Amino acid sequence: MQTSPPGAPHTGGSPGAARRGPGGFARGLLRAPQPLTSLFAGSPRRWLRLLPYPVVLALTSVFVPVTIQVLANDYGVPGGIAGALAVGQAAPMLMLAHRPLHAWWIVFAADVAGALVLLGLPEREGTIWPWTPPVVVGYLFVLLALALRENRRVLTGVWLATGAAGLVLHLVAPGRSDGGALLLWVLSAVVLVIGGAVRERSEAQRRLVEQETISEAERARRTLLEERTRIARELHDVVAHHMSVITVQADSAPYRIGGLSDEARAEFSSIAGSARESLSEMRRLLSVLRSDGGQGELAPQPGLGRLQQLVEATVRAGLPAELSLATEVRDAVERGDVPQAVDLSAYRIVQEALANAVRHAPGARTRVSVTASDGHLTVLVVNGPPPKAASPLEVTGTGHGLVGMRERVRLTGGTLDTGPLPDGGFRVAARLPLPPARRPSAPLTPEDQ
Repeated sequence: MQTSPPGAPHTGGSPGAARRGPGGFARGLLRAPQPLTSLFAGSPRRWLRLLPYPVVLALTSVFVPVTIQVLANDYGVPGGIAGALAVGQAAPMLMLAHRPLHAWWIVFAADVAGALVLLGLPEREGTIWPWTPPVVVGYLFVLLALALRENRRVLTGVWLATGAAGLVLHLVAPGRSDGGALLLWVLSAVVLVIGGAVRERSEAQRRLVEQETISEAERARRTLLEERTRIARELHDVVAHHMSVITVQADSAPYRIGGLSDEARAEFSSIAGSARESLSEMRRLLSVLRSDGGQGELAPQPGLGRLQQLVEATVRAGLPAELSLATEVRDAVERGDVPQAVDLSAYRIVQEALANAVRHAPGARTRVSVTASDGHLTVLVVNGPPPKAASPLEVTGTGHGLVGMRERVRLTGGTLDTGPLPDGGFRVAARLPLPPARRPSAPLTPEDQ
């Protein structure tokens, strides 16, 4: 079932009220109650949201005693009956902030009852009938609150009911009626039209704001997709092109250059393999960037199971590196107990740390250690100072690699510690959380079978 948002004017009645005709109007007046929200609950201004409460309290506190005084003094209604009629005609104004339609039903019935009571009393000079002055003014306030809340069909039904009641009372005592019923009917139409116009204008503004919000979100999403497409295009045109050239040159070098040793041929083969692997990861990245929501990421991501290949490729690049992978980590990887995010983050951290060592400390001895204890995976990459004869491939860096490490570790809920060592080396230590180890199920005993 579709409902209006809190604070928004009710824009539809029951299914029967949607049909034209007197039956539809009647069913609209008898429909299910509205949500318990004030007239201006959807307003962004706090004072406007609170405004209905002091207003209805003030109206009730004014109209109850005024109605009692007018009925008792001007019309000669006994005190007890005057008090009961005043409560029925004015006290329901307390409901205008939340239930204006229910308040109208009570006030409408009390006003008709009051007209019948006055019909049984002697007519006094200077009085009007069937509606007393407090009834006319109070009834208009009720209709204004109703117009700010209900749709056109309900308001039309209320207006027709008001006119029908006045017409019936006029026909019952035409000599006593002096045009008060017609006056209230005309004033009701004016108030309902003004209130309905204000409500529909407010509703139109609210829908316009919602549409603008949706359009702004759609523009932001489209801008994001366009930027991702542009980045993917740049990566494809620049990085992927050069990696393809490196792969072709490394594959064809043994055939173009004669007299190469077996070590040189193996080195060219390793370069070609690393370039092809980089191209594969680049293609995965491009598919993710070009897709909406990452649907293009179909290939499995690297993890701790490929650390040995990563370290071997680093050794072939000229960096003496060693890998120490704890037995419990290896077993956890084989069982699939390491979460994919932690598995990928650990691999990327080692990859970035080894790449930094190759660039800034070529030839330095490097140790990679991965252990698991106390529910955490510890990744440690330590490189010593570079040899005196070797010069760094890059003197300065952008620092984006360390930033990327920290972002990956933060996403998994872990910690990262990086910094230089006293001997001139560098250390990268990451601590990533692991889920609790799964306990193997105990075998069934003969008694359990």
